Amino acid sequence: MDTDTVRSPAPDEAAGRRREQRGWYFYDWACSVYSTSVLTVFLGPYLTSVAEAAADADGFVHPLGIPVRAGSFFAYSVSLSVIVAVLVMPLVGAAADRTGRKKPLLAAAAYTGAAATAGMFFLCGERYLLGGLLLVVANAAQSVAMMLYNSYLPQIAPPEERDAVSSRGWAFGYAAGALVLVANLVLYTGHDSFGLSEGMAVRICLASAGLWWGAWALVPLRRLRDRRVPAREAALPGFRQLAATVRDMRRHPLTLSFLLAYLIYNDGIQTVISQASVYGSKELGLGQSTLIVAVLLVQVLAVAGALALGRLARRYGAKRTILGSLVAWTLTLAAGYFLPAGAPVWFFVLAAGIGLVLGGSQALSRSLFSHLVPPGKEAEYFSAYEMSDRGMSWLGPLLFGLTYQLTGSYRDAIISLVVFFVLGFALLARVPVRRAISDAGNPVPERI
Repeated sequence: MDTDTVRSPAPDEAAGRRREQRGWYFYDWACSVYSTSVLTVFLGPYLTSVAEAAADADGFVHPLGIPVRAGSFFAYSVSLSVIVAVLVMPLVGAAADRTGRKKPLLAAAAYTGAAATAGMFFLCGERYLLGGLLLVVANAAQSVAMMLYNSYLPQIAPPEERDAVSSRGWAFGYAAGALVLVANLVLYTGHDSFGLSEGMAVRICLASAGLWWGAWALVPLRRLRDRRVPAREAALPGFRQLAATVRDMRRHPLTLSFLLAYLIYNDGIQTVISQASVYGSKELGLGQSTLIVAVLLVQVLAVAGALALGRLARRYGAKRTILGSLVAWTLTLAAGYFLPAGAPVWFFVLAAGIGLVLGGSQALSRSLFSHLVPPGKEAEYFSAYEMSDRGMSWLGPLLFGLTYQLTGSYRDAIISLVVFFVLGFALLARVPVRRAISDAGNPVPERI
């Protein structure tokens, strides 16, 4: 029996579920530091500077003999990491479904990513290829781990709890990101007093994110538990399982419609997160300390934003709340295009706008999708959810990189991302979510 359908759990069962939920929150606490300190703040500008140091007179590096503008190398590396993740995730997802042993696979993915991130300590000089390789490994590993992590949500939270549980997970992650960024800010701004060069301070910040990830991942790995898989669910390996899931999803076209809308607007969100520091440093001429403070502001406000949007969803429904957040994303990017160079105050205002909608839009999308999954198919559908997410999320960095390569303007590159939010809004607005939930065979909540 699917434990999500049990309406009145015994006290011991409820206590066990709450214990798992608290452990589940701590994986966000562990891995979000990578997303914040590495992907959002330090690695983009630092890897770009390393690539520029290795560039020829025309500003190009030549990985595998391919001419790439040094300013686009980071964005292209992010795109490549997503392609690698898309190739690996169906194999790992099928293994998790076939064996029911998600936890060892989560551990393997988490510690692969943590080790690659810690290895960024050795990124210096003209070693841009090393930086690109470590980024690809760490980012792909994080994607695989998040696929497994998200698939626990239907198992540890009944439908009426999922918006709150999902939002708390995001809030934990942003709180950890803020805490570590404070330490990063102290180290980076005071690197001279610590006897460190600026580059060494950045490398320590990068490596410390990997150590944090690995250390705190122990908490969810101790508290989450594997579930026994019925024999009938253990038949198909690898991409055959993915193909079977896609065929099954065709019987639920409204679920697919939501998935398409989500993967488009979330691609825009992920690209803004990964490229904002490059835009701030290279186009607006802001220093690393300013960028750290801006991202710290995002983290602090994202904790409140995730919880606040969760409360708004209880009043207005998850779909309307997500649509409102997409309007806010579009206006924020449009404002970002006109930001004056060398004006950190306006960049902080922009960061505040991003922080207030960032966590909630992602958390509510995850919980809303959980209502659209047919009972008994949670693991494979969440594998497809993450696959769809990563399968499209190379387009945003690619569009950003191509726009910069063609125009030489980061302003043009950042405004090009508006298309993801506008199109995502239009597609989501057309999805009748109440009917989609009913068609999936799930009870329709009063507010959705």
